[in-house]
Amino acid sequence: MLNQPHSPRIGRRSILLPIFVLVIILALVAMIGMKTGSPAMSWKELIHVLFTSGGEELKRIVIWEIRIPRIVLGLLVGALLGTAGTLMQGAMNNKLAGPELLGVSAGASLGMAVITVLHIPLSFHLHPLVALIGGLVGGLFVVLAARGSHGAAAMLLIGMSMSAILNGLLIILIAMGTSNDVNLLYTYLLGSLANRTWEHVFRIVPWALIALPVAFTFARSINLLQLGDEAASGLGVKVARTRLFILIVCTALVAITVAQCGPIGYIALLSPHLVRLILGALDARLVLPLSALCGGVLLAAADMVARLLLYPQEIPVGVWTTLLGGICLMILFLKRRGGGLHVQK
Repeated sequence: MLNQPHSPRIGRRSILLPIFVLVIILALVAMIGMKTGSPAMSWKELIHVLFTSGGEELKRIVIWEIRIPRIVLGLLVGALLGTAGTLMQGAMNNKLAGPELLGVSAGASLGMAVITVLHIPLSFHLHPLVALIGGLVGGLFVVLAARGSHGAAAMLLIGMSMSAILNGLLIILIAMGTSNDVNLLYTYLLGSLANRTWEHVFRIVPWALIALPVAFTFARSINLLQLGDEAASGLGVKVARTRLFILIVCTALVAITVAQCGPIGYIALLSPHLVRLILGALDARLVLPLSALCGGVLLAAADMVARLLLYPQEIPVGVWTTLLGGICLMILFLKRRGGGLHVQK
């Protein structure tokens, strides 16, 4: 089928098995994350707190107001990033594409830094809009600069350059800030789920309820774009316009995560790769929803490791995902021997 490029027919079992495994892993991560830390509690105490109104008040507060919101937020943010990565890789027809490499994350981070350093009196509820604008500026510049060139490959290279420029501007802003600004930005730019509450979850939920269904509607377009720009155009896809719309949706998905948690790198890059590896298929109708689930599980698990590995000291989760993602990106690039930047003409 045209909307299933290079994809063998996938049976229902082949789809349900990875979903089942991911849900089991998520449940284990959630249970371990809720049980461990300070105050520590036994499995019996945890079950008592979760399913009855009993248990010590301190432990109830810690579970319901600190640990559970953090796990839910990790699941939501990871789902948004996993979906964004699938969209971007499909739109660029390049498996090394991601928000980190195309100016989107850097633009959103720069927008948030401007608010902090310049002390712009803006409601916290409007911060996602600022991140969205910053991400769109970075992403749209890449799209416009790559017009007239050979599409995705040039866009990827220009995006990497744009990210470097935006990160340079970010460093200039940090240098202009006070010590308090620098400390705040430093913590924020590492990317973290620490000290997040239900309020942060509730700010993301409306965006997720709107942006995720919209993202899934692009599955057919992504399948056609994976055939190459010329083939997709011949099949009736307006390539430039479709790619622009996908970039806008991708930016919206990333912007809310940057506004609430800072830039958390490489979840968007890794999730689609893992899903395609498990499924052995490229069909975006399958990869998109599974990448959302995989992204949520990856980030929730990474956050648990970040919180517990060096306990009581906590390393921001963005550091761990960047280390892991950087290694995986290098492996992918070396396996392709430079082919990751090649796009069929």
